[in-house]
Amino acid sequence: MNIRKSILVRVYLAFGLMVFGALAVFAKLVHLQYVDGGEWRAIADSLTIQERVVEAARGNIYSNDGSLLATSVPEYEIRFDAMAISVERNDVFNSKVDSLASKLAGFFKDKSVRQYLGILKNARAKKQRYVLIKRNVSHQELKQLKKFPLLKTFREGKSRFSSGLVAVRQNKRILPFTNLAARTIGYKNAKGIDTVLVGLEGAYGNYIDGKSGAQMMQRIAGGVWVPLNREIEVAPVDGSDIIATIDVNMQDMAQRALEKQLKISNADNGCVVLMEVATGEIRAIANFTRDTDGEYREKFNYAIAHGADPGSTFKLASYLAALDDGLIDTNTIVDVGNGTYKVPSHTIRDSHAPKKSKMTAKEAFEESSNVGITKLINLHYGSNPAKFTAKLHKWGLNQPLGLQIPGEGIPIVKTPENRSWSKLSLVQMAYGYELKLTPLQTLVLYNAVANDGKMLAPLFVKEIRHLGNTVQKFNARVINKQIANEEAIRKIQEMLEGVMIEGTGKKLTSPLYTSAGKTGTAQMADGAKGYGARRYQSSFAGYFPADKPKYSMIVVIRNPRNGYYGGTVAGPVFKELADMVFANDLSLHGTFATREVNVAGAKTPLTLKGSKVASVKVYEALGIKSLNWDIIAQNAVDTSSRGVPFSEVLIQEGVVPNVVGMGLADALYTMENAGFKAQIHGKGKVVNQSLVPGEKLKFGTNVAIQLN
Repeated sequence: MNIRKSILVRVYLAFGLMVFGALAVFAKLVHLQYVDGGEWRAIADSLTIQERVVEAARGNIYSNDGSLLATSVPEYEIRFDAMAISVERNDVFNSKVDSLASKLAGFFKDKSVRQYLGILKNARAKKQRYVLIKRNVSHQELKQLKKFPLLKTFREGKSRFSSGLVAVRQNKRILPFTNLAARTIGYKNAKGIDTVLVGLEGAYGNYIDGKSGAQMMQRIAGGVWVPLNREIEVAPVDGSDIIATIDVNMQDMAQRALEKQLKISNADNGCVVLMEVATGEIRAIANFTRDTDGEYREKFNYAIAHGADPGSTFKLASYLAALDDGLIDTNTIVDVGNGTYKVPSHTIRDSHAPKKSKMTAKEAFEESSNVGITKLINLHYGSNPAKFTAKLHKWGLNQPLGLQIPGEGIPIVKTPENRSWSKLSLVQMAYGYELKLTPLQTLVLYNAVANDGKMLAPLFVKEIRHLGNTVQKFNARVINKQIANEEAIRKIQEMLEGVMIEGTGKKLTSPLYTSAGKTGTAQMADGAKGYGARRYQSSFAGYFPADKPKYSMIVVIRNPRNGYYGGTVAGPVFKELADMVFANDLSLHGTFATREVNVAGAKTPLTLKGSKVASVKVYEALGIKSLNWDIIAQNAVDTSSRGVPFSEVLIQEGVVPNVVGMGLADALYTMENAGFKAQIHGKGKVVNQSLVPGEKLKFGTNVAIQLN
């Protein structure tokens, strides 16, 4: 075979192989399209079309007084469907797009009209159906956008055109009162595979979150998921509402009082908790930490999470244990000497020199004598310390409170069986060392004393509602029905009141109400430095009014630099908050029926002129007899003993009333209802009017009113 034939054979063979390959590819394409097409299309659809989760609107959190503490507001991602109007009707699109660009530019003010016009026209040219216009659009803004050209359904002649607006809803959690009780309200965040649960949001997420819905969506270029339909296939179910025990006004008072004192004392951090005695409901809880910029912010819930040596506030437990066991009485004498007490390898010292060497147990408590309590506890429990610790465990001080919100610190109240127990442990525990309690755990003990021995677990949530209907109610959980006998409780209550009258808390008393409490100062360990760094924790725990306790409170301030005694650092917060609560809670002031009116028998002043019906109603509510002035004038009745006279003012349109002697509000009301326009001069009460009373004048006549 010559070279020419050899080349042709190779060419034909190569060509044949190419044709065969092409035919094989074509055959495979036909097979894929018509034989296996359905299967592969299903696989492709499964990758690009999925049922995606539609987030439900989370439930609200309300305060005890009905104020909104946390809520979800809808935010929208606004996109534009450039092909909502068919290609055949480009004329309609082009006639509206300029107006839409102008509206968007004026509304959002983030791009020029030309920039918006370019985005819209470019989307139309590329036949895009999901062009991003704006993120984080509010519901009110969305309502306005729905009125814009091409973003609303409209008619052009006989043709009806669909809206090009695509609004993707997202829920944003907001706190209407910003930082008010922010840490207690909390949050629920997903971080990687873990979920961080804080406060009520975290604890009640299963209720608040609701049930997610579902919508079929398609993935387009750029990994963006686009709804296939405007309607959601499975509608989400909104979450339930939480009714918290927090009172907004009391919470605001607590935060202001705490922050003020933290700044004055130049402290690292602090907390305050206000609790209702009978119900265990937490009315206010505030925690502040000094940030790097020197400002105080809520960053950690010290009240429920931070366990530490409580210091002298724990003396309440020591005295109550001895009283309950019948080992001491309030008049038991204890010799405190010069304020020092030597124990093995240690010397207990009082913070200040005692007024006298021998004092009663009540006086030692009022003066917060470390020597007094350690001597008493060591004397009566030294040979059997397990009896003392068993009492503390019986009360439940060694167990967590089982709070409704996560993060509670674990209390440590050791016993002689613990490996860390030493010869010093009993006397150290007597005045609040070698144990750990959170501020809230300490408060629960004080609240039990105020509650005549009944110990309750704190309550943060009182009710769960869905669509206004109650799902679940929460009542106070009793930890211990009676922590001590009635006599012991009565005596420790007297001792707590004595602290405020004669002891370390006497500067915190109020002339308006009684209170009971205990100051506390504890030295804090500082890592490897131990107690040598001289860092202190100042605290005050108590309740008010002492005769009929309604609120209990604890204040803890850590590492203050301007003083460190509990009475001067933590005490002012207790007093300021108690004063404000007393002023605002009218239930603490008694009722009109329990008050005596005009006790001294002094002459009751005359009433101002006004409505007879209104005057009589007020007098009846106050228990005061009312008399008609005209009758008094005719019969010369003694007003000091018979009652309070009133002068009725009758309002007739067009007839000038007599407003002399009235206050401005009443004078304006009377004149304007009679049809006259008042011109005011001066301030105080009306001493003169320019128009003669009883005169009939034209409706709308001006009258000058002089006040002084």
